[in-house]
Amino acid sequence: MESGMISVDRWAAGSQAYFLTHLHADHTAGLSAAWRRGPLFCSRLTAKLIPCKFPGFDVSLLRIVEIGTWHSLSLTSPSSRSSVEFVFKAIDAQHCPVALFGDQNFLATEFADLPLLICSVMYLFRGESGCTLHTGDFRWESNSLGTENGRAVLIDALKDQTLDTLYLDNTYCNPQYSFPSREVASKQIVDIIMSHPNDEVVIAIDSLGKEDLLLYISQALSMKIWVWPERLQIMHLLGFHENFTTQTSLTRIRAIPRYSFKTDTLNKLNEFRGPTIGIMPSGMPWAVARKDGNTVGASASHVNEKECSKNPGSCSEIHGLGGNSGNATKYYEVHYSDHSCYSEIQEFIELLRPVNIKGIVSSRSCCINPRYYFGHLCGPEQALWRVQQKLDYEEDLRRAEVAEIKPIADGVSHVSGRKRKNDHMNFFGIRISRVSLLGRLSRGARITSTESCSE
Repeated sequence: MESGMISVDRWAAGSQAYFLTHLHADHTAGLSAAWRRGPLFCSRLTAKLIPCKFPGFDVSLLRIVEIGTWHSLSLTSPSSRSSVEFVFKAIDAQHCPVALFGDQNFLATEFADLPLLICSVMYLFRGESGCTLHTGDFRWESNSLGTENGRAVLIDALKDQTLDTLYLDNTYCNPQYSFPSREVASKQIVDIIMSHPNDEVVIAIDSLGKEDLLLYISQALSMKIWVWPERLQIMHLLGFHENFTTQTSLTRIRAIPRYSFKTDTLNKLNEFRGPTIGIMPSGMPWAVARKDGNTVGASASHVNEKECSKNPGSCSEIHGLGGNSGNATKYYEVHYSDHSCYSEIQEFIELLRPVNIKGIVSSRSCCINPRYYFGHLCGPEQALWRVQQKLDYEEDLRRAEVAEIKPIADGVSHVSGRKRKNDHMNFFGIRISRVSLLGRLSRGARITSTESCSE
């Protein structure tokens, strides 16, 4: 799509329409109550939360995008000044809050009277310039009902059209990141809390997200969870009134902002309120800041085999960060993530087979360009893969046919003593001879630069 038409999670001037995937801070940098640069498209729930995050925001700029429905938009080409028509569809990204509530069946029953909660979305754009998917942040777990529904919507929306460009959440695009489903991680956290029946519990969360985790804990333990006042307001807007409180006397479980999850904070709780454990639900390697500026992270931990026997390595415990040796603060890392892990990203790319792929996360040192691992599924090689599927020849027949074809200088090929015009096929903007395609499919020959797609 031509530059200067739309922006997704980017808020600088110069675009005609703006799209918001969800309200996490790294996707709203530049968005403020004073922002006035154009119409802002978002999910209904996100539109409900925007005035809470940006008090005074001009809500007349908001355009509600219904999930799973095609919407049309007419913009002006910056280069030709002609009208450009395209359609777009929002698809559940299963990031935050999770659509009610994955595979946690008793939660789905308990809150069956509430509307389906879909805040974070990915956007599929289709028009004359091609087809583009922007995932925003997403977590499509392999066996999740929400993922199955999202996959069905996406495949139906694409139909037989090629996905030209995929803008991908590459937060964990590295084979070292392999973590369990959120359902499994939620149960691990409940097991940890239950193994410390007399301890105060502190859980690190963001200002939005992990609602299903907190509800799971609250329901499993029949206990309210303390949250800070702004977070309680978010919970009430989402329709959860009975499971959360701002009164510390009503519960031993606190959900605190991630930036407050510090050794000093937890050690003070350990000193003044009694034994305290900290839980960090995250797929990202983490470190807890000491008061002296040093950090303690996974390198100082050991695996608690009893509590994590169902999934070894998915929890870790850190000892001796405060108090005396008999009353040291304990930290647990649980690999609960709202981003897809490496294997889930791989399944996603294999499903879509885009021509081009670009990562949307580049600010973290652990992030890797997705083409490093999945480039063989994209670009010209992807076009060849599609041709292979389209032709659907048996491997031995294709090799036999290629072996019989002998190109000559005048552009005519001899096949088993017969003359046949050397056909050319144009797939996804790549003009390659049928002979060349078949040969490369069977031998893995490299495509020349003149046949490659631009980024």
